[in-house]
Amino acid sequence: MKAFSFINPGVAEYIQGHTTPPDTVLRELAEETVAVTDDSAVMQISPEQGTFLTMITRISGARNAVEVGTFTGYSSICIARGLPEGGRLTCFDVSEEWTSIARKYWEKADVAHLVELRIGPAAETLTSFPVRPEIDLAFIDADKAGYPVYYEAVMSRLAPGGIILVDNTLRHGSVADYTDGEAALMREFNDLVLADSRATSTILPIADGLTFVRKH
Repeated sequence: MKAFSFINPGVAEYIQGHTTPPDTVLRELAEETVAVTDDSAVMQISPEQGTFLTMITRISGARNAVEVGTFTGYSSICIARGLPEGGRLTCFDVSEEWTSIARKYWEKADVAHLVELRIGPAAETLTSFPVRPEIDLAFIDADKAGYPVYYEAVMSRLAPGGIILVDNTLRHGSVADYTDGEAALMREFNDLVLADSRATSTILPIADGLTFVRKH
């Protein structure tokens, strides 16, 4: 589990062992991601995050969702499964290679009809969206330097009561070590979210840290 570095390993294993596990499609996707992407497979979300994404999408009643950073598709399947019939998930990614795996598994998971993929830098493709409060839920899990841009692009288009979820915001626990310069970008982003008067936020210690933001 990604949380091993800042949660007792036994507790982390217990959490994972007491979370509804992934089904066959998600297990096969996770295995293929490791086989095909090698070290890059660490970018895939953890199983307990996937379960949480499906639950929060369904509980929130989101119909129009976006994802910034799709990789091989695990998180997008989990979000799409939480959408009602007629809902929509728009995914933004720069890799045709990795998202080709996502496309295959969207079909296997029977959610392809709910998903639209836009290839290109999200700072450009996402901001081409009309600036209207139409997004109900967003998941951001892309290059960390781009987080402030992605966050603002989503927030300015987020419906009142809408939710933004941001991954990796604890950075293996390094955000609490102020001598770690590599974590400075994430600390700056976390400070930006905390200071945003448009929303209420908290950081959940799930996997590598998941920031939960709700717009007023």
